[in-house]
Amino acid sequence: MAQFDGRVAMVTGAANGIGRASAAMLARLGARVVCADVDDAGGAATVDAITAEGGTALFVHTDVSRPEAVEQLVQTTVGEFGRLDIAHNNAGIVGAGQPIPDYPIDDWERGIGVMLSGVFYGMKYQIPAILAHGDGGAIVNTSSGAGLIGFPGMCAYVAAKHGVIGLTRTAALEYGAQGIRINAICPGTARTKMVNDWLGSAGPDHLAENEAQVVALHPIGRIAEPEEIAALVIWLASPAASFMSGAAVAIDGGYTIQ
Repeated sequence: MAQFDGRVAMVTGAANGIGRASAAMLARLGARVVCADVDDAGGAATVDAITAEGGTALFVHTDVSRPEAVEQLVQTTVGEFGRLDIAHNNAGIVGAGQPIPDYPIDDWERGIGVMLSGVFYGMKYQIPAILAHGDGGAIVNTSSGAGLIGFPGMCAYVAAKHGVIGLTRTAALEYGAQGIRINAICPGTARTKMVNDWLGSAGPDHLAENEAQVVALHPIGRIAEPEEIAALVIWLASPAASFMSGAAVAIDGGYTIQ
């Protein structure tokens, strides 16, 4: 199956986890993939894994909280591969775990900058690039199960992820008739470096206990592998999802239905 032959895809937060899995799957299906992240070593490892399988990929160091960096990312993508068809705006961070009065302002600004402004900057520059070749495309934004409900102690993360759904729906209304389908995914907890760091933040002695508590939040009885989340990204980006636009799709092991 090479359903993305001739297509060019961009994935932010591609150095590990869901972003790496998404980039790898897109490449296996024929897309040429631009991988963006602030983690140079992780981004290079993603590209190496893709090229080792015979795919085409390029890493671009990008801080998505800086609009000029995202603009340059899109320009580099089009300059290198001639077009942009698919974007997965996925970069994310965890931030502090504090109630709102105690939440550090720097952590708030960084969280909103990466996870909400970063998606806005992405679409601001991706949409014109997709429109330029005239045959449409797809954008998938990573929200979260926490974009559908609250989660104490994570105000920046929750606010950003709720905001991603609003941005997604607005963009879908603005550009659906011009052939760009824009959807959001709302994952539950997946086994990524970010999650592992978060679970182990209280020290290695608490890792198993913390993981058990997180697993208990998911009625399916486990947390996800990154590839399970990436499979939804691929479907939403594919012609199989041709009538999907403006959706916020939960893929959370039942977390948000309790």
